[in-house]
Amino acid sequence: LMLVQQFSGINTVMYYAASIYEMSQFDETTAVWLSGFTALALALGVGGSIYLVDRTGRRRLVLLSLAAVTVSLFGLGLSFYLARVWSEPVVKVIGDDCQAQPGAMVWSGETEYCYDCTQLPGCGFCGGHCVAGDENGPFDLNLCPPAGLGGADAEHDKNQIKWVYKACANPAGDLSVFFMVAYLFAFGIGMGGMPWTITSEIYPLRYRSLAVSCSTATNWIGNLVVAATFLSISSPQVLTAYGAFWLYALVALAGYVWLYFCLPETKGLSLEEIEALFAHDHHGSGQRHKNAYSGYNFVGESDTSYENDDDSDGRDELSMPPFAAMGSSGDEEDDINLETKQ
Repeated sequence: LMLVQQFSGINTVMYYAASIYEMSQFDETTAVWLSGFTALALALGVGGSIYLVDRTGRRRLVLLSLAAVTVSLFGLGLSFYLARVWSEPVVKVIGDDCQAQPGAMVWSGETEYCYDCTQLPGCGFCGGHCVAGDENGPFDLNLCPPAGLGGADAEHDKNQIKWVYKACANPAGDLSVFFMVAYLFAFGIGMGGMPWTITSEIYPLRYRSLAVSCSTATNWIGNLVVAATFLSISSPQVLTAYGAFWLYALVALAGYVWLYFCLPETKGLSLEEIEALFAHDHHGSGQRHKNAYSGYNFVGESDTSYENDDDSDGRDELSMPPFAAMGSSGDEEDDINLETKQ
């Protein structure tokens, strides 16, 4: 549960929200404001989970959350892919450093769109050309003169070619915001709090402190691994931004399939009943196992294990499993009968 929680990418989104929006071609100021806005979606989701946990159940919240997280992560990756292919195409590349992304692993690396051009350090886009430059403009002004230079006439200024550095126009920007908010809300309503709730319930009492410590350590180790690797795997040289989010979507999907078959429902059960769930094969059904302790007959509403003996002196016998012989009396074994008053 803790590994699925972390490897579905939640803390990459929380830690690097502003960077993710910049990858989606928003400017720096807008990215910072959007990151603060989208963080509220997680808080709302967690608030919803507090209300629903004892009404809907742990298992249902986890599965609904993971299903929505999978769809949201796939959509978020798709928005980044569309940001690339919907940006202006590159007609001509000028300069060796702007020809291709060096060391690209999962795509050709060739500069085909404005998005590809602005991902290259020291390169910018203007008028269908990808050329060397910086934030102030191209190094060779003859390649694409910046707006406002080269003439005093207003009509002349309007017709100057715009210099694009770091962020192209992104028609899919609203889609990125939508799926980011959807992802954080979906995560908060189930996978945000349910792993902590479930792991506090499922462990046997004698091992609970050690087991909870291990699961907590697993959570933070997963957090460290994902946070430390996100910027690397989302770089154009490795998986690209859309490839990274599709990877997280696959993790969430795998977690959904596994938990569908392995996670029982623990809503409304005592700690003893929850322990009994994991002492037998449950196949993810979440059904209560009434006879959890083999050899004992538990008394329920329809229990008929008590047998009246008309010849007894007002007492009944409840048969209990035999214990090993005590002492050293040869082959004799003692049968222990628990007598209870009628």
